[in-house]
Amino acid sequence: MLRASLGRARRYCWRRRNLKAYFSSSLPWSDNAPRKPNHEKDKINYNPDISFSADVSDEHLSYPRVTANELANIGDNAPPKRVRMLVRDFIEDALYNPHYGYFSKQATILTAPGEENEGFDFNGFKDSAHFESAVANRYMECGSVTETEGPGRQIWHTPTELFKPWYGQAIAQCLVSEYLLKYFPYEDFKIYELGAGNGTLALNILDYLRVQFPEVYDRTLYTIIEISEPLARIQRERLRRAGHTKRTVHVHHRSIFAWTQTERAPCYVLAAEVVDNFAHDVVRYDVRTLGPFQGEVAVDDAGEFIPYYTRVTDPLVSLFLSLRRRLHHEPALPWHLRSAALRRIYASLPFAPNLSPPEYIPTRMLSFLRVLRLYFPLHRLLLTDFSSLPDAISGTNAPVVQTSIRGTMIPCQTLFVRQGYFDILFPTAFEPLRDMYEYILEQPAGIVAEADDLDHPRVSPLIPSSSSLSLGMHFFSPSNRRPPHDGISSASGLAVGERKSSVYSHAEFMGTYADLRKTQLRNGENPMLDFYQNVQVLF
Repeated sequence: MLRASLGRARRYCWRRRNLKAYFSSSLPWSDNAPRKPNHEKDKINYNPDISFSADVSDEHLSYPRVTANELANIGDNAPPKRVRMLVRDFIEDALYNPHYGYFSKQATILTAPGEENEGFDFNGFKDSAHFESAVANRYMECGSVTETEGPGRQIWHTPTELFKPWYGQAIAQCLVSEYLLKYFPYEDFKIYELGAGNGTLALNILDYLRVQFPEVYDRTLYTIIEISEPLARIQRERLRRAGHTKRTVHVHHRSIFAWTQTERAPCYVLAAEVVDNFAHDVVRYDVRTLGPFQGEVAVDDAGEFIPYYTRVTDPLVSLFLSLRRRLHHEPALPWHLRSAALRRIYASLPFAPNLSPPEYIPTRMLSFLRVLRLYFPLHRLLLTDFSSLPDAISGTNAPVVQTSIRGTMIPCQTLFVRQGYFDILFPTAFEPLRDMYEYILEQPAGIVAEADDLDHPRVSPLIPSSSSLSLGMHFFSPSNRRPPHDGISSASGLAVGERKSSVYSHAEFMGTYADLRKTQLRNGENPMLDFYQNVQVLF
């Protein structure tokens, strides 16, 4: 059972599939429904029906609208009441609020046994069952089972920790191979890692470079951008103990979405198991007109959640939908809503919902791509995460909402749960992500900075990328390459752009760059290839 969970989601250890729990709730969609007595407030009253009522209480609509950033700056130690916000802000607040967020207070990352650069002895395990038993024992040693009621210590694992140091060395080999080919010795080896967890990946990469490529290590500048203050402190301490000085490593306690420093040199941006926790918005479409509605949630004075939908007014939601249309990515609609005739028939049926099923769109991912284009113009992105997840709530691209109770990971069936006690993680659609990423990189920085203009690209004499070099870029750059940057040409002197990103399976990537002998079991199985089959890599 552990093997199935390890191969499907990193934050699943062992669980009983018949055990479900819902730790918070929302009122029914219509405010006209009778309210439960006060003594039943802790009971389940979540209504999973996807029908929609436009009648939202005036009291709920009168609540002040807040954002996750505003809630983080208020400094309250308890989640807010009598407010309303976008679903995106609800998710971000629940996960990252510095005072009560999940990653600030609850989450703990499993560490493999051994010293800093040691891990499981894969060559000593008889088979995968033996390895899984060792992982389960490690969970017990780390204290994942608590005697307290309710959600306790949240421990989850990542491939970085599970396969250390070999996983980190594979990523290091990938990055250093390209650096040696393109930039050494003329440029420094600059790496930016987002959300470095315990610092294990950074440690494994730097230790590998120091031993195997000392000349490259001397040119390495490793920067960590970490939103969690406790984790940033752990990262600094571990890397200093390993002998990596401030000249080589710098840890910024900051959200990537608040980044404002421009890196003008070539660099590598590393996002390993990070973007699954990027907040999403939820949209639904009118079944008659296909007009989009954005999801919002109000929190009443009792802490109950009231989800509702309004016409799209948020600029980021509008931008994402516009870019998706420009890239010819279709919205997620059931077959009976893709034809105008079928929509009319469906809408006339008794009790038919007037909105489509929910679709979760990665708006924070779009913000991330804009940050990369604006502040890391010469970067190369290596992103790895889940492409699918089990036990998700209803909806397209819907998240898994889960918590650990006495060592058992329990998935929930609603997004609206008590802030800070639940992990909320999304799958990543890698092919659409690649298309949007490459499109944004092609746009001039001046246009990317203006959200309203990003879906209407234009060339201006005032924009540097309209120089004589870029005018002929499509003649020399094939379709699998990006437009060249002004002043940067290939070895032949021609304006040939960077190779575009590709999507690889976890096994393909590890099969190319990892030393698979180190993770092979005695019976020939290799968990670094066999596990995490739902993980993909963008590079």
